[in-house]
Amino acid sequence: MYWSASTAATAPLGAATPGAHASTSLDEATQKATNAAGWVEENWGTWVESGLKILLIIVIAVVLRHVIRRTITKLIERMNRTAAAAQGTALGGLLVNAERRRQRSEAIGSVLRSVASFVIMGTAALTVLSVLQINLAPLLASAGVAGVAIGFGARNLVTDFLSGVFMILEDQYGVGDEIDAGVATGTVIEVGLRVTKLRGPNGAIWYIRNGEVKRIGNLSQGWSTAGVDVMIAADQDLRRARDIITAAGEVMSKSEPWNEQLWEPVQVLGLSEVHLDTVTISVSAKTMPGKALGVERELRWRIKHALDEADIHLAPRPVLDEEAEEAAPADPTASMAAPSALNNPLSPQSTATEPLSGPPLGK
Repeated sequence: MYWSASTAATAPLGAATPGAHASTSLDEATQKATNAAGWVEENWGTWVESGLKILLIIVIAVVLRHVIRRTITKLIERMNRTAAAAQGTALGGLLVNAERRRQRSEAIGSVLRSVASFVIMGTAALTVLSVLQINLAPLLASAGVAGVAIGFGARNLVTDFLSGVFMILEDQYGVGDEIDAGVATGTVIEVGLRVTKLRGPNGAIWYIRNGEVKRIGNLSQGWSTAGVDVMIAADQDLRRARDIITAAGEVMSKSEPWNEQLWEPVQVLGLSEVHLDTVTISVSAKTMPGKALGVERELRWRIKHALDEADIHLAPRPVLDEEAEEAAPADPTASMAAPSALNNPLSPQSTATEPLSGPPLGK
């Protein structure tokens, strides 16, 4: 006891003993553990509440997305079944194109599903971040700047996509339509959100970006007009020719399959051109959309046979100026140069060009 007291008394002031240091470290660790336990005890309820909120938000978003996408899919399938059922009827076969209706509905359904997924999941993500007490202002600002940059970089793609969406929603054209898109003309074989595919008259497939289409001429909506010009000789009986053409049109309108393609009787409009030796009779007929060319060919065929049987002569095809020049025999002297007067030594020109004779030089 005396040694311990003397040792403690002789120890330098301020020096810590090993036992005191150990007790101090233990006290600090105990204090930290106590503080951590208290912090956890104070905040565990908030954590559990936030976790349950996040889980509930995710579950609601997933379920809502699934329900909406399934509803859209069922609606599109019902539309396709309705179009397929109408296709089997006589009237539906004329007015409804099942493939066109199917592609249009599928495109609209794809857009609606994508928009629904983006809106629902995006809203859920922002709600989760707000539950975690994350400041959304910098994130939204960064997203806005990134969106503007992407929009400028991919403006052609955005333009094509938006144009395709409005073309489909407005039903400007569909599969099977004969259209004039300005840059190409042909039959539509596929309509997409970015590109439209056309089959040209020569069989070529044209890929047209929807954003490049400035105007659309649809030849397959409503009705079409078949026009035929008949040129006959000016000395023929025009009234008789008109009656024969009208009768040929009536016979055609009562025969298969032209009775379905002709929606109105064939009309003789009258004379569109009158020349010295020929006259042109214009014939017109309202037809089913997209069937005008076939009706015109058949109508020409029937009018030609009817006029031949009635001994009414058609006018000879006029010869154009270019064809007349090509048909004229070539002049063999056209490429020859004109004779020169200098070829004749006795001509005044040759005499005038002869050098003058003078005295010899040196004399």
